[in-house]
Amino acid sequence: MPEVSVLLPCRNAATWLPECMESLAAQSLHDFEVLAVDDRSTDETGELLRWWSARDDRVQVLEIAPRAPGAGEDGEPEDGLVRALDVAVAASRARLLARMDGDDVARPRRLERQRDFLAARPDLAGCGTAVELFPRADVGEGYARYESWLNGLTDPAELWRDLFVECPVAHPTLMIRRSVLSGLGGYRDPGWPEDYDLVLRLHAAGMRIANIPEPLLRWRVRPDRHSLASDRYSARAFRRCKVHFLDEAFLPASRPLVVWGAGRVGKPLARELIRQGRPVSAFVDLDPRKIGQEIHGAPVLDPGGFERLASKAEPYVLAAVGSPGARDEIRTALANLGQREIEDYRVCA
Repeated sequence: MPEVSVLLPCRNAATWLPECMESLAAQSLHDFEVLAVDDRSTDETGELLRWWSARDDRVQVLEIAPRAPGAGEDGEPEDGLVRALDVAVAASRARLLARMDGDDVARPRRLERQRDFLAARPDLAGCGTAVELFPRADVGEGYARYESWLNGLTDPAELWRDLFVECPVAHPTLMIRRSVLSGLGGYRDPGWPEDYDLVLRLHAAGMRIANIPEPLLRWRVRPDRHSLASDRYSARAFRRCKVHFLDEAFLPASRPLVVWGAGRVGKPLARELIRQGRPVSAFVDLDPRKIGQEIHGAPVLDPGGFERLASKAEPYVLAAVGSPGARDEIRTALANLGQREIEDYRVCA
């Protein structure tokens, strides 16, 4: 039995696949298998995978046949990633499952470092790693901020703290214990990102993950990446996902809910909370033009107004702002008011 099974769904990845294949062939850990899934590719992806498998008996090629005309009307996701992952998991044999995409590049010690890390940390359900986005010419300001934020999360407590900012582990870096994935019911497609859904279910079940601080994966930035156009990866889908899990597993049921931030992040979050049945009691903002107004039927308070509310009602706060600097300012303000992160508030984006 191999030590690690690499789950490698591929769809029209022929342009980048040779570099991915070379990086896996060069791994310092030799005892692994690759479950490469050709997910209805229309380019040379299948031929490349079969060529690779013929030369490396650790590589098994699995294929998902194209749908017949009229298929897919039962709600099956258009891009099929969850289906491809399910096929790979079903064929895998190792106790550790590692994710990777066909357009990314693993550093030579990636699998070895993650295997050793999890062997030394039996308390963890899995781990990711820091990433290097590339090619750098395509890494704009937003991507650079995301890379910096993600690479700053290493300890399980840090991932737990920022769980509702973004997915705190880069999915192509994830190595997870088979027993954990099986216990959670595997991947699923609830209409939002399958990777974030898995990480949130894992945390809701009381398990934790960490990120190795070394950039062990080069994560390709592609303007044509399907997730940029898919509804499942839209900002609205992320909000649905966050609110679903907040309401189901992370928000105290009996405390009034306050959204700190009445701007482009806070207002849509509040709208989704209300849509999913969680009323918002108040907003907090620093903009004098908003203070005293109502949004979605809830008053907008300044920090002083929140302090008076907190002295009487013990609200739970969702700090919903876009920039890391603003999040830190809110953390400081809430700490000065005696509020404890996680117990009394969570930061969202």
